[in-house]
Amino acid sequence: MKRLEGKMALVTGGSRGIGKGIALRLAEEGALVAVHYGNRRDAAEDVVHLIEEKGGQAIAIGAGLETALGVKQLVQSLEEALLSHTGDNRFDILVNNAGIGTSQPFEETTEESFDELFAVNVKAPFFLVQQALPLLRNEGRIINISSGVTRIAFPHIMAYNLTKGALNTFTLHLAQLLGPRGITVNAVLPGIVDTDVNASWLHTPEGQKYASEMSALGRIGQPSDIADIVAFLSSSDSRWVTGQMVDATGGSHL
Repeated sequence: MKRLEGKMALVTGGSRGIGKGIALRLAEEGALVAVHYGNRRDAAEDVVHLIEEKGGQAIAIGAGLETALGVKQLVQSLEEALLSHTGDNRFDILVNNAGIGTSQPFEETTEESFDELFAVNVKAPFFLVQQALPLLRNEGRIINISSGVTRIAFPHIMAYNLTKGALNTFTLHLAQLLGPRGITVNAVLPGIVDTDVNASWLHTPEGQKYASEMSALGRIGQPSDIADIVAFLSSSDSRWVTGQMVDATGGSHL
């Protein structure tokens, strides 16, 4: 039996990059995956089709996460989709992956861009968990996608880094709060991963050399490297792991 057979999962920002890899992996493990997207409906539907072609189950759900209203709409859409597909409005796994993946240099950061980063990367996960908790089953799983920048200094993207530090703190306290319900809460901290967000600089000889030499393992991270960790944290195999920040940087800057 697959590890997530009969489970329902929501992956925010699941239409591309790390989120896409996570959605595919959880579906491979047997979960029905709600693939959330912000503006890329076609990309999310492509992920759903990929999952279905492999015999899995998935649905695409769209909602902007820049405002509390968008978060509310996401929860409502999730509940409606689950009722339609399963007859039950509850789910088991929440992966907070959606986020703005970079920021301006410290000296150039504006109040507007700072607020937007925190709205999507911190405020949205906070209120999504708050509003989705009544639907999340006991013994459920919450996985927050943080970043290795909470351990490794990259001051040129400082505002972004601050949002991931906040997400780590959220993870720790949420794990304590939800422990009585048997819900585990963990964060995964990727390093440099080969996604479209990084493609412009990573797919150059200099970028390849820089990124691969950063890791103790001598290569660049792939979405599947992160997705496999999330699959473990989503399963019963991780039942005794909660409140942890799982470094997934390939041993960068040890």
